[in-house]
Amino acid sequence: MAGSRRRGWRAGLTGALAGSLAVLLGACGVVDTKDDRRAAEELAEKHFPGQLRAIGARTLFPGSGGSEVTFAVTDDRDAVVRLRIDTDRADGGTCDREGCADVLAEAVRRGRQQAEDFRTLKGAFDACGYEVVALGPTGTPPYVVAELTNATVTRVLGEIGECVQRWVTASGADSTLAKAQASYVNVVSPSVADRRDRGQASWPTVMRLTRSDLLGSLTKHAYYSASYEIAAGRVDTTGSARVVRPFRERQEFGDTVQNAVKEQLRATYPRVVMSTYQWIWRLEPGRVDRQTGYVLFCPEPDARGQCVNSDDAALVTTDEHGNPVGRIRLVHDVREGTGALRLPPY
Repeated sequence: MAGSRRRGWRAGLTGALAGSLAVLLGACGVVDTKDDRRAAEELAEKHFPGQLRAIGARTLFPGSGGSEVTFAVTDDRDAVVRLRIDTDRADGGTCDREGCADVLAEAVRRGRQQAEDFRTLKGAFDACGYEVVALGPTGTPPYVVAELTNATVTRVLGEIGECVQRWVTASGADSTLAKAQASYVNVVSPSVADRRDRGQASWPTVMRLTRSDLLGSLTKHAYYSASYEIAAGRVDTTGSARVVRPFRERQEFGDTVQNAVKEQLRATYPRVVMSTYQWIWRLEPGRVDRQTGYVLFCPEPDARGQCVNSDDAALVTTDEHGNPVGRIRLVHDVREGTGALRLPPY
């Protein structure tokens, strides 16, 4: 009987706490977006009559209060406008601690510009035969589809490089892209792209292509990131690429190469300790089964038996699993004191 009473008391307390929390959250307006959405719609109709249509809202709790309300633009099927609004703050609410009318106007300007930038990007890649199937959260980098093998990698990287040149040229000499030092394009395999979360065709294009669930469906598998240097608006269309692996695969790759290098270094440094820092691994030209990068090490462990602020590195070429191929080249004095690394290019 006593045990039953204790169980009943605990259940009652848990229920009371849960109920109190629900009341508190409801009172603070952090779980219900209806008021925020209504206020955003009224604001849109007042300042942009007939131009914006609310298509969704999400709460910003627990990161902050209020909601993010999403609008489609009635005369631009690509554009999406996002407004952060909190009707619980002051009379009329606030938007990122500023007046909502000005914030909405800036959001509309930004949404229209992103849509225009997307059309410039899409046109450049469509013209050279590569469909853009996704965009990074800010509108770049683009994701395209191609199968990279030893037989195709040089050709495909060159073709994508030509797309980037078209994109830079179409963006104009004064564009941020043309003035950048490099541009990046992510390449996913056809099998991964075929299984991607496509969303609803009725959604604004920029919204549909930047969604986290779409990006998650593409990046939960290994893909390639191709980089292209830009100088005075001209693109080095040769490009270079690296493999971007999901966390577990990246850890397995790192463990394999670090353990293998450690075994080789022991002949020279019996007490060698490896750093867990993972440098960028780039594909060898014309190969997808060979990649080169740096592994950091300490000839002697520090007082805690670790390798921190390493000043020594090994330049290694590996297969796709992290097994070294060929000789290892040692590079010393790679750090400025205990600060930034200054590893030589490779």
